[in-house]
Amino acid sequence: MENPEQEQPIRKDSNKIYFLVAVILALLGTNTYLFFKDKKANDRIVTVSDEKTRMQTEIDKIEAELDNATSNNLKLSEEMQKEQEIAREKIDELRNALKQGQLTQGQLAKAQEEIKQLRYFVSKYSTEIDELKKQNQDLTSERNELLSAVDSVSTKANELEKQNEELSTKVQAAAAIKSGNISISAFNIRNNGKESMVTRASTTDKLRVNFSLVNNPLAEKGLHTLFLRVIDPSGNLVISNNGGMFISDDEELQYSYKTAIEFANDGRSYTIDWSDGKTYQKGVYTIILYADGYTMGKGSVSLR
Repeated sequence: MENPEQEQPIRKDSNKIYFLVAVILALLGTNTYLFFKDKKANDRIVTVSDEKTRMQTEIDKIEAELDNATSNNLKLSEEMQKEQEIAREKIDELRNALKQGQLTQGQLAKAQEEIKQLRYFVSKYSTEIDELKKQNQDLTSERNELLSAVDSVSTKANELEKQNEELSTKVQAAAAIKSGNISISAFNIRNNGKESMVTRASTTDKLRVNFSLVNNPLAEKGLHTLFLRVIDPSGNLVISNNGGMFISDDEELQYSYKTAIEFANDGRSYTIDWSDGKTYQKGVYTIILYADGYTMGKGSVSLR
């Protein structure tokens, strides 16, 4: 039969062993829990950091789209300018929020929702900008068409004005009185006032121009100013004391003599005497007649 006093020490040693085993198991459990807890926390930190980076990248893309939408120098309405300012303020707010050292899960979710709303807003804003661009292109096209039409009308108007001027010139030319036959003779005036036709320069006192007017229904009836230009044998214009300037065939000329004649469109003949009171030269004298801004005709006489 065993001794009870010998069994008691053995039972005490067994209890100590069980206690040590229990402590070791507890420590192992605690360490295992702390390990997985730390690992989960580290995984959460990595996940939050990755999400912040992704959101920052998304914000950069959104801002780039906003910059691209407003880079065409379009004239925006006051409302669209305000919308752009709000979008840029929201971008700055989100950037500042993501720069914080730590974000709670709620803050992260809020930032994600705001980025989603910002993405929708910028997409809508870009669509409005595209529509505005299209409207500007349409307006530019319409403006160019109008300018082309105006240029065409202006060109046509200029052509018509030129045609009218040409027609007016033709009408004026057609309405000018014109001479028929022109003859020039030299005359001598005696002391008793009697006149005789001569051919010598030394005996010539005046030149006489005889001419008729061609019937012209377009010419205005009444008085018409007549200009004479007398060219001597040397080719010089003979200018008397009452000579002046006039316009003929769009050219300013100096005349030798000026008078007025009555036009009645009846084919009548006219006579004009001219003299400058000086000695005549030997050779050919030419007299050119002008009226209504055009040349009527000319004649000549040779003196010996």
